[in-house]
Amino acid sequence: MTGSRKDDHVRLATAQHQATGEDTATETASPPSQFDEVRFVHHALAGTDRERVSLRTRFGGLEWPVPLYINAMTGGSAKTGEINRGLATAARETGVPIATGSMSPYLKDSSTAGTFSPIRECNPDGFVMANVNTNATAEQARRAVDLLNADALQIHLNAVQETVMPEGDRSFGHWPGAIEAITAAVDVPVIVKEVGFGLSGRTVSQLAKMGVRAADVAGRGGTDFARIENSRRSDADFTYLEGWGLSTPVALLDARGHGLPLLASGGIRHPLDVARALALGAHAAGASGGFLTTLLNGGVNALVQQITAWLEQLTDLMTLLGAHSPAALADCDVLLTGSLREFCLLRHIDTPGPRGDDR
Repeated sequence: MTGSRKDDHVRLATAQHQATGEDTATETASPPSQFDEVRFVHHALAGTDRERVSLRTRFGGLEWPVPLYINAMTGGSAKTGEINRGLATAARETGVPIATGSMSPYLKDSSTAGTFSPIRECNPDGFVMANVNTNATAEQARRAVDLLNADALQIHLNAVQETVMPEGDRSFGHWPGAIEAITAAVDVPVIVKEVGFGLSGRTVSQLAKMGVRAADVAGRGGTDFARIENSRRSDADFTYLEGWGLSTPVALLDARGHGLPLLASGGIRHPLDVARALALGAHAAGASGGFLTTLLNGGVNALVQQITAWLEQLTDLMTLLGAHSPAALADCDVLLTGSLREFCLLRHIDTPGPRGDDR
């Protein structure tokens, strides 16, 4: 049953991204996004020399060679195991960190280990993140980390998805205690992420008290798991929850200054969105659905080419903007327009400015 559900998720997520064109490389071909309401102020003499630009990023005591990562997607079936093999190979060839999908199938059935282990086997020297949900025990979290010799552990929060999922959980009250227990039990940094509905500033403040090392705001704008799970229901009666949550730009603005370094995923369409996320306070940006679509449509080589192009173009954008590091993008002048500006006014949020943590 779990393997079938994971295959359903891949099929439905790919259909979403093919329908919206999120896997395209140009902004003009992409669907509307609140990232488009973040505009850099052009200063014609701000540019620097490309050789002075470094993509290395530091946050929460961690250091990554680039501020881009392949975020959690899948595992648990033969098909998704092959997908993980392709994703890990692309990560190895490009140097980007990578997270596996939820390892719940492995924790329920150890025979599925081989659908997750390629993340490390094909990427022996890369930065690998294991992924569990809040129902995992401390011992299970350690097992997930050990299977991949993981460098960090993601704990994903997915209350909206579970609510819409026909066979989903309906017990969320134990989540804070579970996060604290897992964080205390594992020997690697813990990163808590949403699955596409955003982390608010209040949530990030709570996480900061639990020993969590960083928060991936993982906002609305990419794969919509409410829509995916609703399509798996015979009655499809949760249509009104499609589009629920905070977009990634909104979540970044709401969560800045709440005690944890931030990562950004959800609706990252191209390198300019990566630069925008970094300007709003993220230390790195992750992509899932768009990379998955590229892999399934064009194979590993196509994904390697896409990620390589993104990193090259991000370096070009930083050169244009005079940002010598990803952290320096937070000092660039940006304008917030439309609904994003309205959100800041309603929430009494100051517009972006310099940040000091882990720079």
